Amino acid sequence: MARMYDLRQKEVINTNDGSRYGFVSDLDIDVAEGRIKSVIVPGPGRVLGVFGRDQEYKIPWDKIIKIGEDIVLVECDTNKILVESDE
Repeated sequence: MARMYDLRQKEVINTNDGSRYGFVSDLDIDVAEGRIKSVIVPGPGRVLGVFGRDQEYKIPWDKIIKIGEDIVLVECDTNKILVESDE
């Protein structure tokens, strides 16, 4: 069984171009359906999810290819997942 803490310890890497997005900081959950909608990683220039730009990578759950011991492999278009932060 995987926990949120376990996901936060994994680096997210895009298999399309080898981009390293960083580490999972949050999850977007559909409470009504009881499922994870997307994984959220702080955007470029953010430090510890606090200092920097107000952008984040919002990676849809169906774009995750594999969750390994140390990394999460995703296959997506970076321009489509880099969005303004909801914070």
